[in-house]
Amino acid sequence: MPLSFKPFEQMTPGDYENVGLKVGLEVHQQLLTSRKLFCRCPAGRYGPEYDAEILRHMRPTLSELGEYDGTALMEKKTRKNIYYRIHRDSVCTYEFDDTPPFFIDDEALDIALQICQLLRLNIVGELHIARKQYLDGSIPTGFQRTGILGVDGVIPFGEREIRIRQLSIEEDACREVSDIGHERIYLTDRLGMPLIETVTEPDMHTPQEAAAVGQILRRLVRSTGKVRTGYGAGRQDVNVSVRGGTRVEIKGTPQIWRNPHLIYNEARRQCSLLHIRNELKSRGVTPDTFEHAIEDVTRIVAQSSFEPIRSALTAGERVSCVLLRGFGALLREPTQEHTTFAKEFSDRARVIACLSKQPNLIHSDAPSESLSGREWKDLRRKMRAHHGDTLVLVWGSADDVNTASKEIVIRAREAAEGIPSDTRQALKDGTNGFERVLPGADRMYPDTDLPPLAITQDRLERLAADLPEFIWEREARYRSLDVPEHTFSDLCAPRRTKLFDRITGELKVDGKFAAIVLVERLKGMRRAGLKVDLLSDEEIYAVFKAYTEKRLSRQGVLELLGYLASQPRDQAGEDRVARVFATSDFTQLTDAELDAAIAKWDAQLDDDEFAAPQKKCRFLAGRIMREFVGRVDGARAIHRIHEKLGVPVTVSAHGEVQS
Repeated sequence: MPLSFKPFEQMTPGDYENVGLKVGLEVHQQLLTSRKLFCRCPAGRYGPEYDAEILRHMRPTLSELGEYDGTALMEKKTRKNIYYRIHRDSVCTYEFDDTPPFFIDDEALDIALQICQLLRLNIVGELHIARKQYLDGSIPTGFQRTGILGVDGVIPFGEREIRIRQLSIEEDACREVSDIGHERIYLTDRLGMPLIETVTEPDMHTPQEAAAVGQILRRLVRSTGKVRTGYGAGRQDVNVSVRGGTRVEIKGTPQIWRNPHLIYNEARRQCSLLHIRNELKSRGVTPDTFEHAIEDVTRIVAQSSFEPIRSALTAGERVSCVLLRGFGALLREPTQEHTTFAKEFSDRARVIACLSKQPNLIHSDAPSESLSGREWKDLRRKMRAHHGDTLVLVWGSADDVNTASKEIVIRAREAAEGIPSDTRQALKDGTNGFERVLPGADRMYPDTDLPPLAITQDRLERLAADLPEFIWEREARYRSLDVPEHTFSDLCAPRRTKLFDRITGELKVDGKFAAIVLVERLKGMRRAGLKVDLLSDEEIYAVFKAYTEKRLSRQGVLELLGYLASQPRDQAGEDRVARVFATSDFTQLTDAELDAAIAKWDAQLDDDEFAAPQKKCRFLAGRIMREFVGRVDGARAIHRIHEKLGVPVTVSAHGEVQS
């Protein structure tokens, strides 16, 4: 089955239906507040500078039910040194659990409740804060404070609805600087910032559907104007499963356009793992019959010419061999694009045993890439390996090799069971790698530092009165105005929404023209170095108003906006548009001025130089458009030229002039 998996570009919805693909999203979005969620430190102050560095070691704690979370136990094996780089202006003693929390920030809570209303969620009567364990070090306290605000919502998606399971408000974690060997370094500037997490049901059945729903949720929260934007301000976790598999989480993808390829590779990986499980079963290998052996083989490979092992031995490190009975040839089985089953073992050694330097293992299913034939023969004799067995070698310090060998055994036994419940790391090439064991419910427990907070009806009614238009209703309105779909995302930002509605509503400007100017043309000016952000909404409105009053041509709108964006703003409140009209010539040509220009250029031309009258008309139009840039529309100039020269005008089916 995995070998017949089509390339990404050739996959169809029917192909994904055949494997039973299900996808759900967990969308994390920072809120635009002035303060952090549970302290009074300022939010949004980013930077690599730091005043001090703190070292901590994480250890798992028992849940309220007296159980350990699997992720916490996994992190304990890594024996990581966690370093936090802190800046005096962005953190306080709360973030390090030396001070109790303040009450939740009201500004953040109001924004989160409004988004709940936009998602049509059932909002809770009381907010209860819980602690969620994070033993990877991303939160210095070892837990994140979080609380569910709404459940059971829906958003429309084509002819059906996507169910929203819940929305939570929580504090953001640190930013990772590096993770090498047994040392992990974090910046704390993002720590504690208000964040919402929106969780959908697994209602998407193709990678493209997941991306489309992600875009809807992105535009929905941005329509409030109360969330942060930019790289990392919004992050998605993608939950993927196939028929016969289990939920696997791909963590923290910062760009929605990357999700389809990631989902495809995870679906392909899960199908491959199910194929491997079935193959093992056919060989008599099950979780109950699984056999393995671990031996120190440093002496056998002591004279190896394989550079990674030779370097390890020079440094006084050890080499261990793991025998996997019945796994012959399976480690070279394809799982993802450019990836084989062997990477599942390599990832475990990298993450849990901290063997970061690649390659960190070799195996007998690809013998020519590493040791000599004689060395593999000696190893097989040492391990008492049969023809259908596989040997895996790892090297490093004694403790790390011991951990890696045990993890290889654990991962091999999981292969006989099927698909392990992992949290996976999104990689830039569209594949994913092991990050940690998928957390369970045991990581959550009540927070006793904060009392329940009533969510009153008065508060909800006050917030509902200030809600923006539903994103799907707004986009349907844009379509009725023939607005290009690629501009929807920018037009849904509150500032652009209000300005666009004023221009198309009050001034009756064509929606397509207004959208292209506000989105495409202003972006182009910004890329050209013009100070577009200095243009006020009133100035842009005044330019369009001049256009509707026939004082500007369409091209003149762009010319005047570009001119304003290139000029310094002398003082606040000045009417720069009126001043430009008073001192510069951006006004449309009058009919008399246009006729004079036509006569001037016509007098300079010889009719014999042109094969047809229409070609002369086009030449004249080009000369006049260049001479009076921005002061005359092309269609008007062509009509007038044809009229003056007595040449018929041809109009296309779309109403466009064809001279």
